[in-house]
Amino acid sequence: MNQTAHILIIEDEPKLSALMSDYLHAGGFQASILESGNNAIEWIRQHAPDAILLDINLPGIDGLTLCRQVRAFSAVPILMLTARVEEIDRLLGLELGADDYICKPFSPREVVARVRAVLRRSRPQDESVARAVVLDEERFEARVHGQPLALTPVEFRLLGKLASQPGRVFSREQLIGALYADHRVVSDRTVDSHVKNLRKKLLDAGIDPIAAVYGVGYRFELLDDEVSPPRR
Repeated sequence: MNQTAHILIIEDEPKLSALMSDYLHAGGFQASILESGNNAIEWIRQHAPDAILLDINLPGIDGLTLCRQVRAFSAVPILMLTARVEEIDRLLGLELGADDYICKPFSPREVVARVRAVLRRSRPQDESVARAVVLDEERFEARVHGQPLALTPVEFRLLGKLASQPGRVFSREQLIGALYADHRVVSDRTVDSHVKNLRKKLLDAGIDPIAAVYGVGYRFELLDDEVSPPRR
């Protein structure tokens, strides 16, 4: 990934946008800031950023409208920022064309990890790059880009199930069956909690391959050549 990628932050809270900009610079990115959506389209056409962090509740043109306008002429990755947790489900049900959704308050490090992950997904992969995720079922070990990933047995099984068929959507019921050796009865919320914990660990490792499919379940989005099959 190009570490000089240019990220546009469209956020009307100056302290928050400045904080994200500082962390992006520390992560090796360039960053620019706009405080409203009014002149954003012209700016995006002129500067062609590599990704956009877009607040939903903007003065002037709001983030939802701006996202639709950008998608009319560009496939640039867009990460939507929202202050309301309950809004995420509604957004996932809309065909906005956004690539990710981040709920405030968030860790600036998480934002950087999400940006890096979405850029990886949006760009062709170098064939010389080692496969991102390696699972060793005998040792119950997982590695991301060669670095060990500390997972619980349940998280390891969950990752193995999702990564076994990249691109396939697994329902919560299908995932439940793969999580516990004793086939205990658990709720959908338990699955969501495990996915949340697993995704945070993957984000900390610099990738974000798990996507929620609204009303259905979850899928693993890395390409086949980025995932090493489980070792038995």
